[in-house]
Amino acid sequence: MKKESKSNAFRHPLEKYFRDGIKYTTCPGCGNGIVAQSVLQGIEAMGGNIDEYAFVSGIGCSGWIPSPAFAGDLLHVTHGRSLPAATGLKIALPRQKVVVFQGDGDLGAIGGNHFIHACRRNIDLTVICVNNGIYGMTGGQAAPTTPGGLKTATTPLGNVERPFDVSALAITAGATFVARWTTWHAAQITASFRKAVSHPGFAFIEVISQCPVQYGKVVGMRNDPVAMLAGYRENSIPIAAAVKLPESEKAGKIVVGELLCRPEVPEFTRELARVKREARSGKEGARK
Repeated sequence: MKKESKSNAFRHPLEKYFRDGIKYTTCPGCGNGIVAQSVLQGIEAMGGNIDEYAFVSGIGCSGWIPSPAFAGDLLHVTHGRSLPAATGLKIALPRQKVVVFQGDGDLGAIGGNHFIHACRRNIDLTVICVNNGIYGMTGGQAAPTTPGGLKTATTPLGNVERPFDVSALAITAGATFVARWTTWHAAQITASFRKAVSHPGFAFIEVISQCPVQYGKVVGMRNDPVAMLAGYRENSIPIAAAVKLPESEKAGKIVVGELLCRPEVPEFTRELARVKREARSGKEGARK
């Protein structure tokens, strides 16, 4: 049989953003692929220069979205420590677009303190939280976002804790751009990503994402990503409609959209540069 020439073989339009020979290691049906493609579509739409970006991630399923696959600058750090590393990187290279990928456990549990302070500082980072509601990589333990009553590996009688609303936490802590979507809303994730990386301050995008293996197992949808995506479609309410509804009608629903945008709030690295300039000016003035 005649072999198909390489030039005629199908090539994924985003393949140029991946390192040669790298293969993703996610479970079948994982939402990581949708998140990765949504972000790369945003980069493509903004000129396609991946060298303008630096990607930071920690331990967990979401950490493998950029690392080691993306053909750009990568920093893969320990669990919960993505934001301190990203903060140092942004201060050292303030013109670089720094994008952080975190899971709900990485961001809301061990990294929770770093998260609220990064929001408070309003440092110019874009954080994408892939929220699958469970610790997927380590066996399906209850996470800070696991719904109450869910029977997981560590809550066999049902989770008695209330889940974090990480987008509400970001708004309360001081983030100045906040959006929430699901993996059903791939085009909307791309649009929000483009706004987030252009936003002068701490930008947070929560993506509710399916984990068919671990979360799917405990909700009766094991290895059924299509059903999980259909559930996101059916249970999502745009923020414009949600604000008009009573709380009783929003129970169990996912409010999606751009929840906050405040570009007028001073950004951390610019404020830091201003203070340095003033300090140098004062020192020079004292010498005169």
